[in-house]
Amino acid sequence: MQTMKTTIPKPDQIQRHLYLIDANGKILGRVAAKIAAILRGKNKTTFTPHLDTGDRVIVINAEKIRVTGNKMKQKTYQRYSGYPSGQKSLTLEQMMQKAPTQALRLAVNRMIPKGRLGNQLRKRLRIYAGDQHPHQAQKPVLLKV
Repeated sequence: MQTMKTTIPKPDQIQRHLYLIDANGKILGRVAAKIAAILRGKNKTTFTPHLDTGDRVIVINAEKIRVTGNKMKQKTYQRYSGYPSGQKSLTLEQMMQKAPTQALRLAVNRMIPKGRLGNQLRKRLRIYAGDQHPHQAQKPVLLKV
């Protein structure tokens, strides 16, 4: 019987690409799951759970993302300052008006690991509210989600 060897990619063997995702009319959770998988490197055959083998992602039209059901009015985001009566909450609708990129960023951040590996992955995500981005020179590959 022949045994298979598990290969762990070395840093110079990891090839990184730049992907562009247009979130116009796409569902929030589905786009976030796809982005998290790309950042993590799960779309590659060289995926290793403890290494950063992922790619960079640019998201445009984050303000035009949609959700199903009544989530715009019912989904809440909470934060707490640590002081008495310091808990504040926003609905998704209020967050989209205040900071349209924040809802997608929170969804993706909660899908990638916590700790040092997650911090490296978070740096490779760029989210823009409109359809313009300053990364044309890097020639990103448009990705259908």
